Amino acid sequence: MSEENTWPRDQYSGPGGGLYTGPGGGMYTGPGGGAYTGPDGGMYTGHGGGMYTGPGGGLYTGPGGGMYTGPCDNPYRSNIPPWPVFIEYLERHGKQDIANLIRSHMPTL
Repeated sequence: MSEENTWPRDQYSGPGGGLYTGPGGGMYTGPGGGAYTGPDGGMYTGHGGGMYTGPGGGLYTGPGGGMYTGPCDNPYRSNIPPWPVFIEYLERHGKQDIANLIRSHMPTL
């Protein structure tokens, strides 16, 4: 799997970290960032975006999807933070509707 538009899903706020707000960071709002709403961004709802619900998307519940709960040879990688952190981020920024959408797809473990 290509690592384009993905990042380590850690809690580091420095360059290259999951919580970094600069270019390449998971919380970056520019192109390629986890908070970017354009094509291939973490907030994008179209094919290739982190909010996409179809195969390969961040909200897909089948193998390879971000909401899949089983083992997988090719697990989902993303440029968005771990789901609980991402939901909090959305709520802090007035995106309750998106936070609720993600919660509605969260599996019960």
